[in-house]
Amino acid sequence: MKKNSFLFSAKGILTAAFLSLNAVTYAQKTADISTVSEKALSSILEKNRSYYTQGKVADYIPELGKMDAKAIALSVVDKNGNIYNTGDVHKKFTMQSISKIIALMIAVNEKGEAHIFDKMGYFGSDKPFNHFSNLETTGKPLNPMMNAGAILTTSLISGEGEKPFLKILDMVRYITKNPGIDYSKSVYESEKSTGHRNRGMFYLMKNNGLISGNEDQLDNYFKQCSIELTAEDLAKIGYFFAHQCVRFDGDDKYKNTEVAKLVESQMLVAGMYEFSGEYARTVGLPSKSGVGGGITVSVPGKIGIGVFSPSLDQHGNSLAGYHMILDMVKQYGLSIF
Repeated sequence: MKKNSFLFSAKGILTAAFLSLNAVTYAQKTADISTVSEKALSSILEKNRSYYTQGKVADYIPELGKMDAKAIALSVVDKNGNIYNTGDVHKKFTMQSISKIIALMIAVNEKGEAHIFDKMGYFGSDKPFNHFSNLETTGKPLNPMMNAGAILTTSLISGEGEKPFLKILDMVRYITKNPGIDYSKSVYESEKSTGHRNRGMFYLMKNNGLISGNEDQLDNYFKQCSIELTAEDLAKIGYFFAHQCVRFDGDDKYKNTEVAKLVESQMLVAGMYEFSGEYARTVGLPSKSGVGGGITVSVPGKIGIGVFSPSLDQHGNSLAGYHMILDMVKQYGLSIF
């Protein structure tokens, strides 16, 4: 019995030592985010560059199909507002669904959260971004991140004609401190001429009494999706929401802790479409993707990340972009969980 007891005891000590060693090894692998550098970002980008071969550039909007599948960029705005870039950081692409978080912020600032979410839910989804979901049953969109909810959100922003769109454009320019940002007329026209599914959602919600205006409101949605920016701009947007709606240079004109929490929570539960649940497990950060190939990421209280690679996975998310973010999370221990 003494021999067995000794064996069990020794085994327990060895197991504890092994687990302790593993913990130390894991801890050593996690770098402090304050040590981030363009060299480190370049290493992450190069490691994941080839993922574009496993995806496909969106072509259901004809103009998007013209993007260079090999283009790739990674940008970080650190806690102090310093900017680090690597890759094709000057390459412009359209925001697409990333514009939804800006529209949500504006609508809530104008009308209040209760008014907006009386007309839609806070739910996540296992359905694609352009799914009608429960519009035909409950009559309300699942959340403001899917197309139906986003179209409704934009329609709730005050102003006639294209004024709601101009508010979104101005806010993007403000957050990025980039007054040269504009929308692509060719992408807008392409979206408008092929956006029949979105048009169907618009009229179904109009039939349900959620929307009272005309197709000008839908045009505003097409225009906001067509806003062109860079990976650096996305990193600045990620930083903005990570810091209670304070800009990367410290400008706190729109500071609002509750709005930031609302937007980040929606990014977490629905920002990556039907992949959001798995993404929350692997990445664990509020993020919003767009079929233009961009993803903006907020690391609450810390940094903003922007990635770009137009080759998408089956969910409509940037494939190389996802893997760059995943490596950032692993290398710097960024998950909020």
